Amino acid sequence: MTDRDAVPFDLASMRKQYRAEGLSESDLAASPVEQFARWFAQAATEGGMFEPNAMVVSTADAEGRPSSRTVLLKHFDEQGFVFYTNYGSRKARDLAENPHVSLLFPWHPMARQVIVSGVARRTARDETAAYFRTRPHGSRLGAWASAQSAVIAGRAELDAAYAELAARYPEGEQVPVPPHWGGFRVVPHAVEFWQGRENRLHDRLRYVAQPDGSWRVERLSP
Repeated sequence: MTDRDAVPFDLASMRKQYRAEGLSESDLAASPVEQFARWFAQAATEGGMFEPNAMVVSTADAEGRPSSRTVLLKHFDEQGFVFYTNYGSRKARDLAENPHVSLLFPWHPMARQVIVSGVARRTARDETAAYFRTRPHGSRLGAWASAQSAVIAGRAELDAAYAELAARYPEGEQVPVPPHWGGFRVVPHAVEFWQGRENRLHDRLRYVAQPDGSWRVERLSP
């Protein structure tokens, strides 16, 4: 088999020419969370994306070995960006050893990206419980049924666990919050807003947290 047979596309020639309007320092909000809110509102209403709150969460273990996965953002405010997971999952185990984390929002249809760098901390149990109660009944059962990231014998094992829980907690009955499940809040240290431009001369503006609580904005070369 030749390389051409293995890859039936000419990857080297696959590219888009970005023609979006640029991003200037004068366009930015006072804080990265306020700027994120502006861009997120546009992504959710104009971006044509399936899940605008989908983000790539990248972690590293104590030995620096990285891993990434897509997770849904469930809340954001001036205190940080919140997602939920099984505390036995790989991402949670990584964060227990190394709390530094990166979040990437790949809003490709708008030629935009947002990259958040920060430190993850567990949310309080009352905050976790409040969110858990908003989840669909099936998702609440799923949080109990799945030992996330653990090796299992097959799909039947997962389906059987779910069926047992569905019988124990029928639709309409309160499902308790699993003790092994909860949230992480990523407190940002830096937030980059990336806007695609012509000829790969993209605009990259990054907020960097300062000791006094303010933010410094710096422009990065593309």
